[in-house]
Parts: sequence; structure tokens; C-alpha cells
Amino acid sequence: MWQEKIEKAGPYHFDQVLDRLSIDPLNQIFPDERMIHVPIYTLKEVAQIQAIGTVEEPIFIIKGENHQTKLVVLQEISKIFQWDMPLKPMITHFQETDMAEIVAEHYGTPIVLDFSPYSCIIKCIIHQQLNLKFAHTLTERFVKQFGEKRKGVWFYPTPEKAASITIPQLRDLQFSQRKAEYVIGFSELVANQQIDLTALANEPNEAILKKLTKVRGIGPWTVENFLMFGLGRKNLFPKQDIGIQRAIQQLKGLEHKPTFEQMEEWSKEWAPYLSYASLYLWRSIEKRK
Repeated sequence: MWQEKIEKAGPYHFDQVLDRLSIDPLNQIFPDERMIHVPIYTLKEVAQIQAIGTVEEPIFIIKGENHQTKLVVLQEISKIFQWDMPLKPMITHFQETDMAEIVAEHYGTPIVLDFSPYSCIIKCIIHQQLNLKFAHTLTERFVKQFGEKRKGVWFYPTPEKAASITIPQLRDLQFSQRKAEYVIGFSELVANQQIDLTALANEPNEAILKKLTKVRGIGPWTVENFLMFGLGRKNLFPKQDIGIQRAIQQLKGLEHKPTFEQMEEWSKEWAPYLSYASLYLWRSIEKRK
């Protein structure tokens, strides 16, 4: 067991991070202790992160299992929680836009990546066209049935494991026929190395969008979410997302949901931080604890 104290430049609102992550029942969060247990997929280890600082002066205590893998864990944690992305330039940018009030309300809230690129896409496929509550229920059933639990933390099944699942097994969990086919089919492509998610991470957004939308069951919404929460790309705006449409309707005081053309026009002034605009729009309509 090892322990490391990390100090980062503020602002960084870790309590807001935990609040949003707590929406997913699979995450092991301890809000009173300002702590989360994180699955490190590349090592099949669990790391513990606890905040002991403030929004303006964030300080974290990281604990891990194995001294030999300490550096890898610290690098992975930094990537997941986007500790090398300064938020001040983004906050300054939004102060002169119609997003200023929402950004101020969620001051210091960063984009946080899903714990692995593969699990990010699988979760997006499962969540497609479902209400959020049932989407999380279905994902939880999937992971608890086919994944692995280590030290109280659930890991999604590996692509190889998921590729071996049968459609009837997923149908028993209330997956639709098509959704079951999509999950298994994508997992087969990753397991057979027909899709290399590590190599994909080095490609530009347009190339990733073109490549992944060729996969059955993966559309622009899934790829845009993967670019944001799987790879940490900063300028994505999924106009097809119902939550973002609702949030903009609320922001602009509209009677009806905005058109794609309106969303395209209004979002121009939010670039090059469209991913943060998306995050804060989602946060503006999410129930917070």
C-alpha cells in the first residue's frame, strides 16, 4: 500500500465531481469523506482518491495497492480527473457569453473521463434512447452479471468476456434484441482487434467519428460522448442529446425545444470549450444532492 499527496492549481470542485459521479450506482463514492474508489483498468487495481483541500487550493490524497505500479496509477488518475487541464481560461471565456450564470453556478467543475475507453462506449450503447434511470439500471445489471468486483469496486467485463455473452443472456436482463446485438458486436470487434481503442485515441475527431459510426449500433451521439468522456476532447457539442436540448430550452426561455440550426448558431460563441458548455448544460438540469 502506498500514499501520495497531490496539490493542483485551482479552481477544481471535487465535491461537484463526486456529486455527478454519484448518479451512476456502480461508482463507489463516500461524499462525507470526499472520497471515491477508482477502478484502474490497465492494472486491474483499485485506487482511492480523497480531497482534503478547497476549490481554489485543491489537495488530494491518493492511495494505491502496489508500489511497483504507483506511477501508472498516478498518471491514470491525473488523466481521468483531468488535473492537467486548467479551468481558468475556460471560465474567463464564458464570462462574456449567455452561459456565464450557469458556469458561475458550477464554478470549478471539470470534465471527468469514464474509467476506461471501452466501458465508456459500452455504457453509451446501453444508454442510447433510454431514460437515465433505466439506463443506469440496465448498465448495473450488465456489469454485476458479467463484470468483476475487486475490493468493493466493479469493473466492466473485458471485451473478450462481453464478446462471449449470448443474446438470450442479455435479453434476460431486459436488453432489447438490437441493444444486445450492438453490445456483443462491438465487443467482438475490440476483442478481435478490428477496433484498436488505444490507437484511435491518437486520431482527430473527424476520423474517429467516421470509423466508429461504421459500427452497427454506434451513431454520432455515442461517438461524441466517447470523444468527451472517453478521450477528453474539449470542443464537442452533441446537439442530438435530449438533455442538452432541454437545458438550452430552459436557458433561452423557449416554449419548444430548439432546432439544430438554433443550437448550432448559439453554440458558436462557446467554442473552443463546447464540451464544457455541454457539461454545464447537463448539470443545469440534473438533480444534485
